[in-house]
Amino acid sequence: MAALASGALAAVVLAGLLQETRRASDPPPPIDLPPGFTADVFAAGLGPARALAVDPAGTLIVSIPSQGKVVALADRGAGRAVRTVTVAEGLHLPHGLAFRHGDLYVAETGRILHFRYDAKTLAARDPVVVVADLPAGGAHHWTRGIAFGPDGAFYVSVGSSCDICREADRRRASIVRYKADGSGERLFATGLRNPVGLAFHPRSGVLWTTVNERDWRRGGAPPDYVTEVYQDGAYGWPDCYAERGLFVGDPQLQDRRDCQGLTLPTLEVPAHSAPLGLAFYTGTAFPAPYRESLFVAMHGSRPELPAAGYKLVRVVFRGGRPVDIEDFATGWRRDDRVWGRPVDIVAGRDGALYVSDDHGGRIVRIAFRAR
Repeated sequence: MAALASGALAAVVLAGLLQETRRASDPPPPIDLPPGFTADVFAAGLGPARALAVDPAGTLIVSIPSQGKVVALADRGAGRAVRTVTVAEGLHLPHGLAFRHGDLYVAETGRILHFRYDAKTLAARDPVVVVADLPAGGAHHWTRGIAFGPDGAFYVSVGSSCDICREADRRRASIVRYKADGSGERLFATGLRNPVGLAFHPRSGVLWTTVNERDWRRGGAPPDYVTEVYQDGAYGWPDCYAERGLFVGDPQLQDRRDCQGLTLPTLEVPAHSAPLGLAFYTGTAFPAPYRESLFVAMHGSRPELPAAGYKLVRVVFRGGRPVDIEDFATGWRRDDRVWGRPVDIVAGRDGALYVSDDHGGRIVRIAFRAR
């Protein structure tokens, strides 16, 4: 009996070694990066992984909205996830994630939940609804982003319910600010057709977001954009859109209002690039020129549209101001073959960038290896 148990144990160990060997021999992601950078699959088989966060102990957390859950990816210093733990489940389209004072906030499509979080057991307990009545998503723009600002308040991105229309709920197509307990609701900025990612500049504290612009009924679209967001800023939707640094009145809106006094976006990007997650790199593992850059995930165009996006870009800053936008990680799509669609980005405690991919159901880790 002991011999049989020993043999079974040996078989398990051997199977584990074979699995490790297969993982080690798997081809690296077909992603093109600047010299010195490498990309590896950190976790796979997750399903449509979306928003990312890093917990107080450095563990990567990811939302999987279609499965109604949030999971933790424990790596134990292995450089890849060795264990997947369900942090919270039974949720309704959970997307945005944020930590404050060790507690976890989850943005469902129609409300914000606050959990007591245990970084040792990777469990979220005692959920409390802090915002109960966000306008929930339907066919259009169901994701809700969340981020805490330097003021201790949290900010929520809410997309429009339509392509071009007048919204009945003033919180749609806007970013809304709340105190940490969910009180004090205030519109922070409006006219943002579908804002998704939220990130604060590490020095100035200015809020940035990504915006997916409208689709015209006859085809085509104005540029999507990545922009600084200022209090009481009005960014044009649905009346006007920005193109080449100027506002243009939307020709499909019959009761269009004037475009005077609107806030131009900071950086236009090609139409249908679908910028989603974004993160400032505050680590020290990357070379100096990359530090405090803003990295943006371009999810990519729908299959029936001209190819755009399917990459990570880097917003370059000098003197605290954005001066350029350049490709950083490309090759997620080659011709008609799509390997992955980047959704969100977060900088890990190890100094690497982690990128979620809802097409491949994986997390990609991008690191720098000095020669």
